[in-house]
Amino acid sequence: MTKILAALLLAFGLALPALADNFSADQKGEIESIVKAYLLEHPEVIRDAIVALDAKEKKDAAQAQANSLNDSAKAIMHSDVDGVVGNPKGDVTMVEFMDYNCGWCKKGIKEVQTLVQSDKNVRIVMKEFPIFGHTSEYAAKAALASVKQGKYWELHQALFVATLPRDNDAAGEAAVEKIAKSVGIDVAKMKDDMKTPAIIDAIAANVDLAQKLQFTGTPGFIIDNKVYPGYIPLDEMTAGLASVRANGGCKVC
Repeated sequence: MTKILAALLLAFGLALPALADNFSADQKGEIESIVKAYLLEHPEVIRDAIVALDAKEKKDAAQAQANSLNDSAKAIMHSDVDGVVGNPKGDVTMVEFMDYNCGWCKKGIKEVQTLVQSDKNVRIVMKEFPIFGHTSEYAAKAALASVKQGKYWELHQALFVATLPRDNDAAGEAAVEKIAKSVGIDVAKMKDDMKTPAIIDAIAANVDLAQKLQFTGTPGFIIDNKVYPGYIPLDEMTAGLASVRANGGCKVC
């Protein structure tokens, strides 16, 4: 008996409860005995079935992720609300989903800063994805509002340098406003802009996009049509950008 047949037999055996009405008690017992005996003699079939299932689930997840990226490429790469750093007309786009209270994002900002300095033809889109509570959300709204004052990159970097309070909403808001003022932002205007539907909707859209892309935390990166869940070092960023350029340029960015 081949492993394929054995796997089918296993599947059939697991389906027996649903097919109970189609067999007599004696028939059910005989089939269950055959399945049990075969699995006891060939337990590797279970391992092989689990490995095959895991591979299928990963393949299906990767395909769903790719479909989401293709379907939402414009919203991901070219939203009018998101902060953009580097070269706004760069030949390749990198996207980062981030939170100002995320430790790995704080580590990653150094990589992004170096990339902006070393690659004058990269366009970087920052997707505000606040997942660590009220202060994170307030900072995200402030960052998006700073785009209107041409101060996004300055505020973005300053927010990552700071340690924002996470257990006191009022203190968190005050800290964000103080940082914004320190980089030359009109705080009163910023606070008004933070209330606009465009900014509120942008954050909700980013959360939805992150879920579709299967980002379970921050950071998450995209370089053209390749998704990188989690932190990636500078050399991986530069390799990803180089690969896009070497293979004919952007596919979705």
